[in-house]
Amino acid sequence: MNQPKVMLAVQSPNDLTRVIKIKGEINSQAEAPLMEAYAEASAQGVRAIILDFSDLEYMNSSGIGLLVTLLIRANRQRQKLMACGLSAHYQQIFELTRLNEAIAIFPDEKAAVAAASL
Repeated sequence: MNQPKVMLAVQSPNDLTRVIKIKGEINSQAEAPLMEAYAEASAQGVRAIILDFSDLEYMNSSGIGLLVTLLIRANRQRQKLMACGLSAHYQQIFELTRLNEAIAIFPDEKAAVAAASL
């Protein structure tokens, strides 16, 4: 079985917000690490999860499906799911799939953290 080509790190800019830094590829092999990172990030009281795509190398349709799964989980927990650092290509994919209607997109982490605090 192929190893996932993704590294994820969870950071805490404040008590109510977590940032999942994504480095590498988001595809079907990234499911387990992505769900583990989300579980770590969604500790008690967290109101916003920011996915930082600054170091994303590749995402396919399976990766989009994983984002939908995260969105459903976040909605069940009454958490906001946000994104930052998307390239123009992936911003366009978010628009085509209408993910941008459910996941707010910000140019960088600072802007996303500020919006999460509102």
